Amino acid sequence: MFSYAQAQIVDPVKWDYSVNKLNDNEAELVFKAKIEGDWHLYGTKSYGDDGPVPTSFNFKKTDDYELSGNIVESKLIKKFEEIWNQEINFFAHEGTFKQKVKIKSAKDFDITGSLEFMVCNETQCLSPTTVDFKFKILGSGISTSENVTIAPCDCDSTAIYESIKNKKAISSQTIISETSKISEQKSEAEDKSGWGIFIAGFLGGLLALLTPCVFPMIPMTVSFFTKRSKTKAVGVTNAFIYAASIVVIYVLLGFGVTTIFGSDALNALSTNVWFNLAFFVLLVVFAISFLGAFEIVLPSSFVNKVDSKSDKGGIVGILFMAFTLSLVSFSCTGPIIGTLLVEAAVNGGVKGPLLGMFGFSLALALPFGLFAAFPGWLNSLPKSGGWLNSVKVVLGFLELALALKFASNADLVVQAGIITREVFIACWIVIFGLMGIYLMGWFKLSHDHDVKHLSVTRLFFAIASFAFTVYLIPGMWGAPLKLISGFPPPDFYSEAPEGFGKSSIIVSDSRNSEANYKKEHCPNNLPCFHDYDEALAYAKKVGKPLMIDFTGWACVNCRKMESQVWTDAEVDKRLREQVVVVSLYVDDKNELSADQQTVKKLGDRDFSIKTIGNKWSYFQADRYKTNTQPQYILIDNNEQMLTEKSASYDPDIQKYIQWLDSGINEFKKRNGEH
Repeated sequence: MFSYAQAQIVDPVKWDYSVNKLNDNEAELVFKAKIEGDWHLYGTKSYGDDGPVPTSFNFKKTDDYELSGNIVESKLIKKFEEIWNQEINFFAHEGTFKQKVKIKSAKDFDITGSLEFMVCNETQCLSPTTVDFKFKILGSGISTSENVTIAPCDCDSTAIYESIKNKKAISSQTIISETSKISEQKSEAEDKSGWGIFIAGFLGGLLALLTPCVFPMIPMTVSFFTKRSKTKAVGVTNAFIYAASIVVIYVLLGFGVTTIFGSDALNALSTNVWFNLAFFVLLVVFAISFLGAFEIVLPSSFVNKVDSKSDKGGIVGILFMAFTLSLVSFSCTGPIIGTLLVEAAVNGGVKGPLLGMFGFSLALALPFGLFAAFPGWLNSLPKSGGWLNSVKVVLGFLELALALKFASNADLVVQAGIITREVFIACWIVIFGLMGIYLMGWFKLSHDHDVKHLSVTRLFFAIASFAFTVYLIPGMWGAPLKLISGFPPPDFYSEAPEGFGKSSIIVSDSRNSEANYKKEHCPNNLPCFHDYDEALAYAKKVGKPLMIDFTGWACVNCRKMESQVWTDAEVDKRLREQVVVVSLYVDDKNELSADQQTVKKLGDRDFSIKTIGNKWSYFQADRYKTNTQPQYILIDNNEQMLTEKSASYDPDIQKYIQWLDSGINEFKKRNGEH
C-alpha cells in the first residue's frame, strides 16, 4: 500500500548552548547540535538559490558585548549532491558552532538572538527553521551558561512546532570547552563524484591525443627514446619516466588551481554570476580557437628556453622534454584543460582539479609509455591528416554548447529572462545540427582539408549528432528532454511554458481568481495557484477537489516527484482535469505586506509570520500537524480531507495514482456523483 506521511512534526535536531570562559574580558559561545538518524545539518557556507539553506546566526546587538571574529565550525562532511550539482558540506549526528565575544559590561547580561538552519535526509528535506537562543553572561569576567535543549519541527524560517525545554544550570567560572570529534566519512556519492571527474579528465586526455598538436608527437617521441638509448630496456625506462613527468606536470597544475583559488572560491563557482559569465567568455574563446580563427600559443621565447633545458641528460632532461610537450601542444590542449578545470572545480570542489588533471595526464601519457614498450604497435597508428583538424572543430562545437550552460547559470541567478529554456534549446539545436553537417563534409572551415570520402567513424558521429538534434526539437514545445536534465533552464523558466503558440493562462479575466490559475512557476506547465484562498474559491466554482502541494524551492524530493511522478501521463491527466492544484512554497522569502505580518500562537509558543513562506508553513503545521515537504493533501470544498492520510515522497507512480483516485472518488461520493 501507499507510503503515507504521518501527521506529525519531525524534530530531528536538538540544540544545546554553553559558554566557555576564555579570560576576564572574552568568552566563547558554543552552539552544539545533536542530529538524529540519517538527517544532515548544513554548515554556514552559502550555495546560492540552487542549494540548501545554510545555518546562520542573528545576534541581538547591545552595548554589553561585541562579536569577535566569525562563527567557527567543527569538521564537516563533504558530499557531492547531484540534485544541487555541487559539493555540499554538512554535519551528521553532531555539529558544533563557536562564536567569540568581547565582554564590555561589569554587570550580568544576556546575549540573545536566533539561528536558522535546514536539515535533509535521503528521502526528504525540511523547510528552514529559526530557533531562539539565550546565553547568560556574568559581568566582571564571570560567565555562566543557560543550557537550552531545543526540539524544533523544522517547518520554516520562523520555527514551527519547536518545543523549547529550559534546563538552567549555572556553570563554573571556567567551563572546559568541548572538543567536537566528527570523523569525516567518505560517502559513496563523493566517491562516485571523484570517479566521474577522473573519467571526464581521462576522456579529455584521449581527445587531446587526437589533436594535430599531440598525435604526430607520439611516433616522433617514442622513436627518439628507442633510437637514442643504448638498450631497449633503457629506452623503455626513459619513455616511462617521460610519461610519469607528464602526469606530474599536469597534477601540479591542478594543485596550483586549488591552492590559488582555495576551497571557498571553488565552491562559489556554480552560483556566482560573475564566475559563470567569466567562464562563458573563456569557453567561447576556446571554441573560436578550436574552430580555426586563431591559435592560443605561449610566447616562443619561453618555449625555446624550456626546450633548451631538455638537452640535459638524465631525469632532468626528460622532465623538461615533457614540459616542452605540454607547452608546444598548448594551442590544442589548453582549451580542453581549461574546460576540465572549470568543470572539476564547479562539481568536485578542492579535489576536483587534482582528479581531473590526473585523469587527463594519465590518458595523455599512456601512449608514450606503451608504444615505447611495444614499438611494433606504432605501425597500427593511423596516419596524420585532415581528420585531426576535424577533431578540433568538433571540440569547438562542444565548447560552445558547454559555454551556453554557464551563461544560463548566470541568467538564472539574476533572473534576467534572457536565456530562457527555448533560447537555450534553440542554440543547442543549431550547434549540434551544424556539427552533424560539418561531419558530413557539407561545409568546411578555412583550415580544413578536402574530405574525399566519409570514414565509417565520421559517419557514425554525424548520425549521432543529427539524432541528438532531432531529439532536442520537441523540447521547444515543452518536451522534458530527460537525457539533458540539469543543462537547460527548468521548464517554468520559459517564454511559453506549454510551447510555442500556447498561452500560460487558463482564463484572462483579471477580476476573477481564475486569472491567477497560471502555469508560471508551476511544475510541468501544470495550471496551478499559489494562494490557498484563491485556489479554494476556484475549486468551489468549478466543483473539483483541491490538492494542496506543500513544497519548497530548496526541496530536493519535491523536484523528484514533479519530474518522475507528475510527468506520468495518467498522473498528469488527473492533475489537469480532475483536481485543482495549489502549490504553497514554505521557503518563499518574499515579505508579506505590513498589514499581513502578524504573530500567532502555535502550540505553546508565538509564531512570527513575516514572509509568504512563514504563512504557508504556519498553515501546514497548524492545520495538518506536519511540516515535511513534499506533502500532498486532497480536500473537498468544505476544506475536509478526502483521504485518511496525506501523501508524501514516494516515486511509485501507481501508488500515487491510487491515492489520487481514492480522493477523487470520495469527493464524487460526498457530492452525490456516481
